[in-house]
Amino acid sequence: MNVDTRALVVFALIGILAGFLASVLLGGGGGILRYLITGVIGAFVGGYLFEALKIDLGIGNKFVSEIVTATAGAVIVVILARIIA
Repeated sequence: MNVDTRALVVFALIGILAGFLASVLLGGGGGILRYLITGVIGAFVGGYLFEALKIDLGIGNKFVSEIVTATAGAVIVVILARIIA
């Protein structure tokens, strides 16, 4: 596995975990594909918002920080999707 493939796998795992955590927090089911899509979109949304609002989580572990950021973004994405639908 080269570095790019490993990074994509880690990004996908973070997305799946974030999507799952968002579904646990907000209720609702879904499969692994729904978790992946929600989590990946959430990672971009959370990363953008945290950067734009200059929010620093203060978490020393980068992996945990990315999961929290992606989960927060996924929660926002799910809420907006429910409002629109």
